[in-house]
Amino acid sequence: MRSNVADFTLIAPPTLNATLEILACDSSLYTPIAGGTELMVALSANRLAQKNFLSIKHLTELRFIDATPDAITIGSGTTFTDIRRHAVIATDLPLLNQAASWTGSIANQNRGTLGGNIVNASPAADSPPALLAYDATVTLVSATGTRTIPYRDFHLGYKKTVLRPDELLYSIKIKRNFGGYITYTRKVGTRNAQAISKVALACLALLDNGVVRDIRIGAASLHETPIRCTATEQSILNQPSTPSTIAAARAALATEVRPIDDIRSTAKYRAAVAASLLEEFLRTLSG
Repeated sequence: MRSNVADFTLIAPPTLNATLEILACDSSLYTPIAGGTELMVALSANRLAQKNFLSIKHLTELRFIDATPDAITIGSGTTFTDIRRHAVIATDLPLLNQAASWTGSIANQNRGTLGGNIVNASPAADSPPALLAYDATVTLVSATGTRTIPYRDFHLGYKKTVLRPDELLYSIKIKRNFGGYITYTRKVGTRNAQAISKVALACLALLDNGVVRDIRIGAASLHETPIRCTATEQSILNQPSTPSTIAAARAALATEVRPIDDIRSTAKYRAAVAASLLEEFLRTLSG
């Protein structure tokens, strides 16, 4: 049975400061929402326990892309369409550009935000693998100030994050130092579009005379949170991409992923596909 929208309250403070003051006074009363794409699914299924919502969709302070020579900073209210259409992101951050094009339909991309995708904290979300591979940092804001942390420390468990009830995700920052890296990203779903991932990888590698000098592997749907596959990275680092290195990397990946069985797939399938995607990526490094 669908929810009755008359049972819900939505407020829209005019500024970011006004929003933060409301959260500071009683953060338990309102749940912030941005694009609302995930919320509308729960609303239709009558799965919303919270009845009071605070819209941040209209806050221009959260919707921006700032590209400097050193880094690209993206406001949490920036939509996936904004990201997909940004020329600098397409050139410098192709993994994130691709993730933006995977996120739902065009309508979802027009409305859904990067911040919402992160804070919703789904282990299958499209943008986190790229953000992990790029070693992004996130800035959180409240009425009492801001704090910046590595994105890899943001997720604590399934649907759990470090975000305090009085805080909002303000921005995501990625350094512009991946120009010489080989990139690879794949998402495996039920169909080619508008599908939640069964498995997804986003990878970066820097080669020096055929030897892997730096490697970053972000993954979705392989753990209770999006993860950076650090053990797998270490098995490859400072090695050429040879059959023995690939075998060692596959073995390392098996030790650090914890896929589950659910309505979309099985743990066994996810582990097998992730290993195949990893091998596909590593074979590209050997030419």
